[in-house]
Amino acid sequence: MFLSRLRLLTAGESHGPMLTGILEGMPAGLPIDAAVIDRDLARRQRGFGSGARMQIEHDHARLTAGVLAGATTGAPIAFTIDNQDHRNWATRDIAPMTVPRPGHADLTAAIKYGYGDLRLGLERASARETAARVAAGAICRALLAEFGVTIGGYVTSIGTARVAAERTPVDPALFVARFAAAETSTVRCHDEKLAAAMQVEIEAAIAAKDTLGGIVEVAALHLPPGLGSHVHADRKLDARLAGALLGIPAAKAVEFGDGFAVTHRRGTEAQDALFAEGDALVRHSNHAGGVEGGISNGAPIVARVAIKPIATTLTPQPSVDLATGQPAPMRYERSDFCQVPRAVPIAEAMFALVLADLLLEKLGGDSLAELRPRFAALRRARRGDLPMHGRPWRFGYQ
Repeated sequence: MFLSRLRLLTAGESHGPMLTGILEGMPAGLPIDAAVIDRDLARRQRGFGSGARMQIEHDHARLTAGVLAGATTGAPIAFTIDNQDHRNWATRDIAPMTVPRPGHADLTAAIKYGYGDLRLGLERASARETAARVAAGAICRALLAEFGVTIGGYVTSIGTARVAAERTPVDPALFVARFAAAETSTVRCHDEKLAAAMQVEIEAAIAAKDTLGGIVEVAALHLPPGLGSHVHADRKLDARLAGALLGIPAAKAVEFGDGFAVTHRRGTEAQDALFAEGDALVRHSNHAGGVEGGISNGAPIVARVAIKPIATTLTPQPSVDLATGQPAPMRYERSDFCQVPRAVPIAEAMFALVLADLLLEKLGGDSLAELRPRFAALRRARRGDLPMHGRPWRFGYQ
């Protein structure tokens, strides 16, 4: 499981009355501005290639527990997000759905749970549920911001339009500029020329009654070193982040830093060499994406998640009618043509959840007032924080 100190439960169906979220484990005393949560929810709804559903919903998180007088109490935080589209479904008979869509959870969910209608799986597997994750992620971002940690993301690829391969930067200022530029783009790409090419790709897919996928890059800046652990596989920072990112609907692959590109290099070209600048230990590269041995090293944490094309297409795909056993084309369900720009705030939310969890795991404490001095006392990548005794020693096992 990618969370240990925090727990997040979400409930609700795509066309049900509402989504419900419960986030447990946040310390007391954290100021929460509901407008900030709604801002991230609005970001999730924007992006060229979005379907008609985004014209219906106007997401607002209504806090119902755990936040009193504008600050967390340490109790579980509960919130709801109404589904405006529910009114269009509430009083009508739902047509049977017996033809599974290739690439969706329709068939696999029916196999697992024995559903007599495929829509029962569709309603929960829908990416509509990610609105609740984005709301929870916004709360976690507020905690991380108290300690100077910033999270942002952008699109690096849609279809064949993609950012040229480069080595992962180590300078936080470069990422800040990318975050800002991406928010002015309809496809959330920081490169204006490339963004135009991505929009052309999406327009072509729409004309062809098809869909497109792509790649989202997300980064966390100013995270202290020492979060995560090498001692067990399920405590590794990158393993937990990868699990969270792969939990995003349509996510198919994750890489950190230079990722798969390092497999084309020799070891001397793939590592981040250390240099002493006064008492500080610094790196001039970030091939590892800020993670070494499953532990944060103080450089920006950088990951990319590959998002496949949405499986629901206006062009019918071959399938089988489970009621008759006969070949049948899949039925189109309203969806995006390209969900990649909208996946950026979702990936950011998953980053925020895991990194807030790791920070709380490291610091302990039940209130923000307890966390602050503990954060200030954390060891950093400084020689003064790492006294070496320089003496031989033995294992000493009997």
